[in-house]
Amino acid sequence: STLRRMQETGELVPCHISQGGTRYYSDEQLKHFAENGKKEKTVIGYCRVSTPTQKDDLETQIENVRTYMCAKGYTFDIISDIGSGINYNKKGLQTLLSKISNQEISKIIILYKDRLVRFGYEMIEYLCSINGVEIEIIDNTTHNKEQELTDDLIQIITVFANRLYGQRSKKTKKLIDEVRSNAESEEDTPETDA
Repeated sequence: STLRRMQETGELVPCHISQGGTRYYSDEQLKHFAENGKKEKTVIGYCRVSTPTQKDDLETQIENVRTYMCAKGYTFDIISDIGSGINYNKKGLQTLLSKISNQEISKIIILYKDRLVRFGYEMIEYLCSINGVEIEIIDNTTHNKEQELTDDLIQIITVFANRLYGQRSKKTKKLIDEVRSNAESEEDTPETDA
C-alpha cells in the first residue's frame, strides 16, 4: 500500500510494472530514495564541569558553545554534565556515546579538549572517526605540561578522596588543598642544576 501511494503521489514511480502488477525499481531509484530518506545528522555541543559548585561556569560554557554554533550556522543540540572528567558513567556522556555509535550526529563541539573527558580522549576520538563524527574544539590553547599534570593529579585525588571520605568531608578538602598548595609552591620554586 505504501508503494502504491508513493506511485500515485509521484514520490517513487516504478521503472516498470509487469502485466501482473509487480512493480520493478532500478538500483538508481532505490539508492536515491534511500539517500533522501536518511535522517539528517545533527551537531552536538557537549559541556561539562566537575562539581555542582561550578554551575555558573557550566552556564557560561553552554552560552559560549551555543554562540559559536549559532555563528557557524549549525543545527544543534546541547548535552551538559556535572561530574568528574574521569567518570564515564555520567548521563550526558552516555547519551553522547550512544548517539555517536548510532551515527546520529555529524560533529561534537567542545570548548576545551578536557571538557569531553580527562583521560581516554583518544578512545572517544577513535569511536568518532569510525562513525563519521568530527570533534571540533573551540579553544585549542593548552596549559604547560606541569599545569596539565597538576590538574590531572588533582582530578584523580578528588575522585578517590570523595569515594573514600565523602564529598563534603574535611579530610577530602584538606587533601586536595595540600596537593594544590604543594603544586603551586613547586611552580614558584626556580629550578636549579645539580
